[in-house]
Amino acid sequence: MGATTSPSLQVAIGERFRSTRRQTIALCEPLTPEDMMVQSSPECSPAKWHLAHTAWFFESFILREFLPGYRLFNKDFRWLFNSYYVSFADFPEKRIRSSFSRPGLDEILSYRVYVDRGIEDLLDRNSDPGVLKRIELGVNHEEQHQELLVTDVLNAFFTNPLRPAYQSEVPKSTGSSGPAPAMFVSFQGGLVDVGSTGEGFCYDNELPRHKVWLEPYSLAVRLVTNEEFAEFIAAGGYRKSELWLSAGWDAIQQNGWRAPLYWSEENGEWRVFTLRGEFSLAQVASAPVSHVSYFEADAYARWAGKRLPTEFEWEAAAIGTPVEGNLMDSGAFLPQPIATANGDDGLTQLFGDCWEWTASAYLGYPGFKPLEGSLGEYNGKFMSGQMVLRGGSCATPKAHIRSSYRNFFSPETRWQFSGIRLANK
Repeated sequence: MGATTSPSLQVAIGERFRSTRRQTIALCEPLTPEDMMVQSSPECSPAKWHLAHTAWFFESFILREFLPGYRLFNKDFRWLFNSYYVSFADFPEKRIRSSFSRPGLDEILSYRVYVDRGIEDLLDRNSDPGVLKRIELGVNHEEQHQELLVTDVLNAFFTNPLRPAYQSEVPKSTGSSGPAPAMFVSFQGGLVDVGSTGEGFCYDNELPRHKVWLEPYSLAVRLVTNEEFAEFIAAGGYRKSELWLSAGWDAIQQNGWRAPLYWSEENGEWRVFTLRGEFSLAQVASAPVSHVSYFEADAYARWAGKRLPTEFEWEAAAIGTPVEGNLMDSGAFLPQPIATANGDDGLTQLFGDCWEWTASAYLGYPGFKPLEGSLGEYNGKFMSGQMVLRGGSCATPKAHIRSSYRNFFSPETRWQFSGIRLANK
């Protein structure tokens, strides 16, 4: 069995496993079985698939390997709910996941209970650090899918002509219109350490910790608001090719972008669709703009005479800042105007509200080593053609985010809660 770990750590991981599994089910409570079958775009997945795939992960990479005598719930699930692990098993095309009418929802829920019992059995009999570390990875994997589930539901409800609300009660905002756009916080730069310190969980793409050199820079104290982005639209931002990267300009022409995703124009006025229903732009004017692509973020920064920060500038500014903000745990499920600073230097919204696009391509750190086996495909295989985002969003579990966390998406992605923080020289 190998070395053992402290009972307290074993208990903590067990408790987090249970709470995470309960939270996933809770996120599905506002949904009907029909809602949970919808796949509104090839990028998204049905909620039912998320329920099954997260159970598949625990079964495939933990129970099969570490629980003696474990028997698969259903041998076809090995490939049916595989996402992209080529070395593990075949898998269906992502775009047809909505066609999985069978197995039914009841069977998927039974699958989750079966897997839960297996993990509980494993926790009862095993305190090996390697096993606990793998369970912790499974928990973090499920937290990622909680966020994906929420963002996929938003996309599904937006494509529904009835435009239903995921949660109808609108939380009261405690924010204000925020400081003037010109307010920036300066940083000296220099030689800084970035990446995970090795304390607590991290993904392989956060390692190894290493040094980078930063020239002096400054960051905006808050995220760009809906009202500010509307000014960019009114100024013809989507029609001025000089503001856009070549691939971004191509994306505008091919997709007909005129505004962020989930914005629609009605009688000359913009409306914004959210998980809490549809609002006029005036109602959410001071909230951060969300669901913009990297191309839109970069074009806006260029129009404003600024730039996007690098991922290391962002991390250096966020190191040591407590993880507080409008995250999934707040229950808001939509970006909010700023309330108070969550950094000693005056920066706000570092964590939560919207993922922040950076100017950094998603690449491995010097000396990067992916996990062994099929799990090596978790992050490393995507280190091409992606851009890094930092900070989490209103759909990110608080326990999941940290200053070294690296999210990544292709530059045309808009369905995530992705926003903009400006940087300056």
